[in-house]
Amino acid sequence: MLKVVIADDEERICRLIEALADWRALSMEVVGTAHNGLEACEMVEKTCPDILITDIRMPGCSGLELIEKVKKSAEQLEIIIISGYAHFEYAQQAIKFGVGDYLLKPISKAELTATLEKLRDRILQRQASEQDRQELKRKAELDVRRLREELLEALFLQKDTELSAQTLQEIYGMQVQPGLFQAFCLKLDCGLQEPGEGQTAVLLGKAREILERVLKEKCAGFLLGVRGFWCLGILNYEKARQEEIRRALKDCLSQIEMQKSLFGSASFSMSLGRAVRQPEQLAASMKEAAELMQERIVKGTGRVLEHMGGPSALKSSNVMERYLREITQAVELLSVERADAAAELLKAEVRGTKDVRGCEIAELVSSACDIFSAHVQMQERSQKMEKFRQRCGQCRNMEELFACLQDFQRQEIEAMLRKRENDTVRPIRIAKEYIQNHYSEPITLEEVSSAVGLSTAYFSTLFKKTEGGGFAKYLIQVRMEQAKSLLRETNTPVAEICRQVGYNDIKHFTHTFEKMVGVKPATYRKLYG
Repeated sequence: MLKVVIADDEERICRLIEALADWRALSMEVVGTAHNGLEACEMVEKTCPDILITDIRMPGCSGLELIEKVKKSAEQLEIIIISGYAHFEYAQQAIKFGVGDYLLKPISKAELTATLEKLRDRILQRQASEQDRQELKRKAELDVRRLREELLEALFLQKDTELSAQTLQEIYGMQVQPGLFQAFCLKLDCGLQEPGEGQTAVLLGKAREILERVLKEKCAGFLLGVRGFWCLGILNYEKARQEEIRRALKDCLSQIEMQKSLFGSASFSMSLGRAVRQPEQLAASMKEAAELMQERIVKGTGRVLEHMGGPSALKSSNVMERYLREITQAVELLSVERADAAAELLKAEVRGTKDVRGCEIAELVSSACDIFSAHVQMQERSQKMEKFRQRCGQCRNMEELFACLQDFQRQEIEAMLRKRENDTVRPIRIAKEYIQNHYSEPITLEEVSSAVGLSTAYFSTLFKKTEGGGFAKYLIQVRMEQAKSLLRETNTPVAEICRQVGYNDIKHFTHTFEKMVGVKPATYRKLYG
């Protein structure tokens, strides 16, 4: 509903205007009436109407003064002036102040309605145009934000990116001045817990807000973007402010770390690439920042990581050869314990290496995973490997990293054990079902082997290993159990029972029954029938 204020020193004119128009049909409502200029001015300020209908002459503050005053604070306010023929020159002057239209007394319903409709359409058109402008502005801002995110991701992934001060300004909307450029990374870690998407978005969103608030006061220009569990940034600042920027980033991390208490075990770390003189060198700065983030595995989370040391003696050791031997045997034996021991061997080597770097430990665990996965039968290999790397990326220290490797090994070996058990149990289960359904027939080992899809020799060995006895013995047991049931529960002649349980020779049946049960069939019936 559009809001309307009516101002006239004659109360009957106000009532007349209210009565003449069908306000609901016009999608309008009268929010107040005033009887002098000062009162009208206060009402406009208080109610913020869309349309003001005012007499050209009123006590206290003339219509012209009222129009001039309200237009200063409400430029979009549409005004209709009411004038008699004697004051028409005032109306002409009022139009110069931006009055939308005028009505001559006496006011007619048709003229008032037509004027209100015209102003309503003008207001709605203006509002629609403003909404269109806001939508275009929003889309443009989203496009720039997307371009910034893509640039930061390209730098992070070390993709070829041509950067200059001009492209940073013109394409990415970053303010640039002579001085230093620097990349940095902020990383959210949740350890071995599965982080929720909502939790991650809230924490990184809050982190971004803190960084933006602090950096806009310190830097000439900066870009920020979120990628997964990372917040990436590039900065431009005066060389003289380098130490101030460093302290500001540390302060940001301290503020961000205060947020984590709301979400349990989550933690943040920040890494700084070296400051460079040219935008073209930002890729190298981002690469250094990304690699430095691995040092949290050794130095701990919740700190700003700077200055990478040289390689340790870890690469020159033969630890991977020993891991290969141990994990190969673990897979052959399907031993979770031996697989855990192989991972512990790696961990012990890392602990015994002086000045080992976090990136070396991460690379070691990744290589171990590659070696292990090459020796196991794995369903959905690429998806599992990607999930493993994502979990490793959330690890905050060496203990969590090796626990992640051991969990991965354990899950795959246990899956292989289940598969082997299933491969063993399923054929035996099918064979038993087949025997239960066909024991009255002259079935053979070859027939049952074919039914389960295995060779006779392999099935015979598998059956004996699983059941503790051979196929023939099991078949006899099934037939004798059926014979005992028939002897107890029916009056069927022994000769007929002999035939029903798969024997053609009653002497052979009687002999076998006595051997298995301890008494002849007829005696068994007398005792238990």
